[in-house]
Amino acid sequence: MTTTEGAPVVPDFGDDATDRKIAFVCSKGNLDMAYPALIMANGALGEGIETHIFFTFWGMDMINKETQGGLQFSMLGNTAMHMPGQSWHIPQGLGGLPGMTGFATRMLKKQIKDLDIPEVDEFLTMLHDMGATLWACKLSVDMMGLEKEDLIDEVEDIINVSDFMELSEGAQVIFV
Repeated sequence: MTTTEGAPVVPDFGDDATDRKIAFVCSKGNLDMAYPALIMANGALGEGIETHIFFTFWGMDMINKETQGGLQFSMLGNTAMHMPGQSWHIPQGLGGLPGMTGFATRMLKKQIKDLDIPEVDEFLTMLHDMGATLWACKLSVDMMGLEKEDLIDEVEDIINVSDFMELSEGAQVIFV
């Protein structure tokens, strides 16, 4: 590391390589579980990192044309649930009341929209257009009785676990 007077010291982490690879495994179909992988994939693509997203089990709802628009957020089982800007937590029992899932879903969608974050369908299209490769899990497709035509057009293919292991070799794998 060299410096000249007045110039900032910039460490060299040796990460200029363009062969970095990351693979996200999306296993949940809840609205709040859809966004972490999409946001991290967006960041990875922005850094020039080869990005793959593998959808399995209920994560298939994110890429299933029939279920994609119906992702919801439930307060049940979320002990961290609180109103925006508040520190007190909402009692778990309230989540089981009729209409609370719809209320929580609308609240989360409004927060996401207010931050100018795209909805899941638009986000997936954007990621695909930026170079991310979207994959569907064969076992999950078979279990759910789906066909390739049931999936959004951005899905590259339906692959098995062996195929995923091969394409993710050398990648950082993040399970969501």
